Amino acid sequence: MQELLRQLYEKLYQAFGPQGWWPGETPFEIALGAILTQNTNWRNVARVISELKRDGLMDPRCLREMPEAELAQRLRPVGYYNIKAQRIKNFLAFLADRYQDSVTLMAQEDLEVLRPKLLDVKGIGPETADSILLYALHKPTFVVDAYTFRILNRHGLVVEPLSYEELRQLFMENLPWKVALFKEYHALLVRAGKEFCRPRPKCHRCPLLNWPTAGVPKIGTDIA
Repeated sequence: MQELLRQLYEKLYQAFGPQGWWPGETPFEIALGAILTQNTNWRNVARVISELKRDGLMDPRCLREMPEAELAQRLRPVGYYNIKAQRIKNFLAFLADRYQDSVTLMAQEDLEVLRPKLLDVKGIGPETADSILLYALHKPTFVVDAYTFRILNRHGLVVEPLSYEELRQLFMENLPWKVALFKEYHALLVRAGKEFCRPRPKCHRCPLLNWPTAGVPKIGTDIA
């Protein structure tokens, strides 16, 4: 599995090059973006973040003190704005209660200690938690999503559906724990999933076509 995951990374990197993830000027901005990007595209998230920065509101205390209804209205472009406003409020309360509104202070905690705490915040699931940990706090945790399973399944690396944690551990146990590698690998998988490994795949143009050479890849199957 180690060799297959290495080959997968190299093929994607050769095809797409560095992805430059995650956009954001500060760790707090990146953490906020990780919550907002759920079930929407990044353009909408970037618009909301840009407007918050323009109005001088890209600050944990400012957003925490803002009425939830007002915050929800500002989040309209990202969809599910009432739910996302609640999730951001929950995260801001967590940040204030435990880390004095400081993402920098939060980053001083070890991964094994901080990850369960983030997962206890209502509305912060594993993918969002790991995105915050990896991209905002530079902790060595692998982010997986629907693209990850789809690509590995279609190419025969996994057969049965795996839980989020099982799929995460597959990468954690078979890759060096390097933050830069984890960031780039996840971004490359997302790129491949969006462009080629869709529910209706575009296999003929995919850089992973006919890979791996051993076994029978599940290429072209209509897996959601």
